[in-house]
Amino acid sequence: MDILQSALGFAREGFDQVNAVQGLIIALVAAALLPSWRRLPMIVVGATAVHVAVDLMLPVIAHGAALRLPDLLELPFWRYIATLLVGHLVVIFVLALIKRLVLKR
Repeated sequence: MDILQSALGFAREGFDQVNAVQGLIIALVAAALLPSWRRLPMIVVGATAVHVAVDLMLPVIAHGAALRLPDLLELPFWRYIATLLVGHLVVIFVLALIKRLVLKR
């Protein structure tokens, strides 16, 4: 039961990460580009990569700040990537399901 609770907590945290305007726009575009359900994992990985790239470039473009790369050897960065992957999986799946149901009619 503890494993299920921690998995649900992780999914909830990922959904919270994606549930901002930036994440929803990325997920909406990814769901629109999804050609079939078999491509869902690759679309999710691509959406996560775009999300991280926007996170890195937004301060540079908006405020002229120096580009600051994340520390790839630290665990919090990879936990953030994992939560983004789970969050994008959930959001893109739901949006693609809605798209399939609406376009089917």
